[in-house]
Amino acid sequence: MRKISIFGATGSIGQNTIDLIDRDPASYDVVALTGGGNIEKLAEDARRLNADVAVTAYEDRLDDLRTALAGSGVKVAAGQNALTDAAARPADWVMSAIVGAAGLEPGLEVLRQGGTLALANKETLVCAGALVLETAKANNARLLPVDSEHSAVFQALVGEDMSAVERIIITASGGAFRDWPLNKLAHATVEQASSHPNWDMGQRITIDSASMFNKALELIETKEFFGVSPDQIEVLVHPESIVHALVGFQDGAVMAHMGAPDMRHAIGYALHWPDRKGLPVERLNLGKLGQLRFSEPDEARYPALRLARAVMERGGLSGAVFNAAKERALDRFVARDIGFLQMAEIVEAVLDRFEAAGGLIDAPLTLDNVLQTDHLARTWVDDIVIQRAG
Repeated sequence: MRKISIFGATGSIGQNTIDLIDRDPASYDVVALTGGGNIEKLAEDARRLNADVAVTAYEDRLDDLRTALAGSGVKVAAGQNALTDAAARPADWVMSAIVGAAGLEPGLEVLRQGGTLALANKETLVCAGALVLETAKANNARLLPVDSEHSAVFQALVGEDMSAVERIIITASGGAFRDWPLNKLAHATVEQASSHPNWDMGQRITIDSASMFNKALELIETKEFFGVSPDQIEVLVHPESIVHALVGFQDGAVMAHMGAPDMRHAIGYALHWPDRKGLPVERLNLGKLGQLRFSEPDEARYPALRLARAVMERGGLSGAVFNAAKERALDRFVARDIGFLQMAEIVEAVLDRFEAAGGLIDAPLTLDNVLQTDHLARTWVDDIVIQRAG
């Protein structure tokens, strides 16, 4: 039996991972499950899968989790330190699906243990790509991509030489507002931004899709994971979400990875790697589908893409600044403190402030510096929101 842990078990990626495990439970020994505020679901899954430990990120929910798992034999814990402790438990394979920068520390701890980290948390590489890759190498650990786009690139590169790669193209659905007139975007509501045309995801990632901040993070992640230069990475808007990524080679050939929009493709590939096993996903019928559309993204509609390219060129701690400012700006949009377009404006203002600070953004890429930068960037977002409101 393979020992596995799932960080972010109650989210959509975590639940899809559990769905695959439930289909072959005799093959897996579940070490740790972690979640946020959905205590009922976390406890239900921990009981059914007979996990060694269940952890909630919220310390004030520890008693609720303890009550929900009373008599089960499952150990309980809460808080950021407990997440890191759970990551230190020996496991063969760990899913990192915690949303946001909170996934960085547990992910690094898994790599220090020399395990396999299936990475659905794009912020880990955005905030500290070089640190993460160095940690994996130093501990003979393995990093597998689970974002659908990066999994697609990873699969298209099997048997290929990276020196032959000319370009990597990741696709984007375009989100909820891909067909909206530009003059309406300033008035877009939280509810409208939370409705994705193709994917069934959580609210935050769905809003990030509408602003294309998710794709901006994926641009940076592509650079870090595959070691390519920013000018080798392209984005195409692809409304059908069938082609997840393409890799172009120096002989003019282009390899595309295609599949129905179902995250179990990428999760299953990482779970069974290096084997390719059967998955309970829809099979493509291209004749029925009829057409696949592609277009270049309009950066006036999606300014996050322009900001991501600036971050890739800047390097250092700018990824941590970008991600933290994005996360906090999203918080303020969901709270209805700012408008939809103001998210990108505020992120750019925070990046400019860090640029002006010079040494802050040029500090060494260490975990402490990433965490301090993350905190400061969030504070600056709040300062800017207050200033603009006043």
